Amino acid sequence: MTPMPSPMSGHRAFSPSLADRLSQAVMTTAGALPGPLIRLAAGRTRRVDCQELDPHFQAGIRMIALTSPGEYEDMPVEQARLTVERSAFTASGETVRLPVVEDVVLPLAGMPSASGETTPADLPARLYSPVPGDEVLPMLVYFHGGGWVLGSVDSHDATCRYLAHEGRLRVLSVDYRLAPEFLFPTAVDDALAAYRYVRAHADAFGADPERIAVGGDSAGGNLAAVVCQQTRAAGERTPDFQLLFVPATDMSARTRSYELFGEGYFLTASNMDFYETTYLRSDDDRTDPRASPLLAEDLSGLPPAHVATAGFDPLRDEGEAYARRLADAGVAVSLRRHPTMVHPFVNAVGATPLARAALSEAVGALRMGLA
Repeated sequence: MTPMPSPMSGHRAFSPSLADRLSQAVMTTAGALPGPLIRLAAGRTRRVDCQELDPHFQAGIRMIALTSPGEYEDMPVEQARLTVERSAFTASGETVRLPVVEDVVLPLAGMPSASGETTPADLPARLYSPVPGDEVLPMLVYFHGGGWVLGSVDSHDATCRYLAHEGRLRVLSVDYRLAPEFLFPTAVDDALAAYRYVRAHADAFGADPERIAVGGDSAGGNLAAVVCQQTRAAGERTPDFQLLFVPATDMSARTRSYELFGEGYFLTASNMDFYETTYLRSDDDRTDPRASPLLAEDLSGLPPAHVATAGFDPLRDEGEAYARRLADAGVAVSLRRHPTMVHPFVNAVGATPLARAALSEAVGALRMGLA
């Protein structure tokens, strides 16, 4: 079977309003300003844990505080999802033009469930390619962030366009099912089924079967890490690389970075509490390695990784702990903390050159890992 074109092909579920476009233009213009100028709008420099917050991010946080309708956990889920789409669009910058941006459906219904607890369904996805023809390229299967509750292929469209363009690789962004409609481990089963489908049908995507990576940010980084663990445990071919941006790796504990950055830096501790309680079936799930990959007993034999964390992020310490455990298990891993940035910088390609530089650096690690 090959991926079936979606009847919604070429259509974006999120349609920005005129106000959204104006906000995007303002953010893009501000993102091009030098630090000393944007500092006037950002306010007094924030310094925490020997780190200094980038003025572009500081100004962005200030803008969000002034324009946001509230915290995600205080909104109906559909309103929170729309708010995320608008926020991501505002920070997306000028559209990266690619020869191929195609909405597809992955025909996964009827595939055996990885966990035996949920049944895979046909999943929407979006394929990006920097070349128009049949040239075989490396493939990145990408899982968006949003706390397993929010986010979509639309909210991460700018990120995936940038990755495909800069890395000269194909990117498949997977619209896995979200909570509360679908609880843990549905997202895990969807992510695994999507990866397995791409691995089995690489030629249908123009992908090099020897160079298929997984990646994601935040909740998506969590899913990418779990896909690597689960395929290894099943004795299957694992992804050839894992690209983990600000990954959530441990729902069983709170680290020092939660104390330092749990309020006032975009992602909050309360946000994470909301995401986890919405996604998980019970507190027992918190210690399941499919939810908390840091708790897996053995990380040996996993694919090489690039782990990128943000200095001003509640998830910073657990992401770095995961990278250290990978290294201790003999896995080739590069760990990069971006000390001046917040969670999730991958969605800020239009807001600051630092975000673009961080993505470009990660793409370099990915290309090297797949070489």
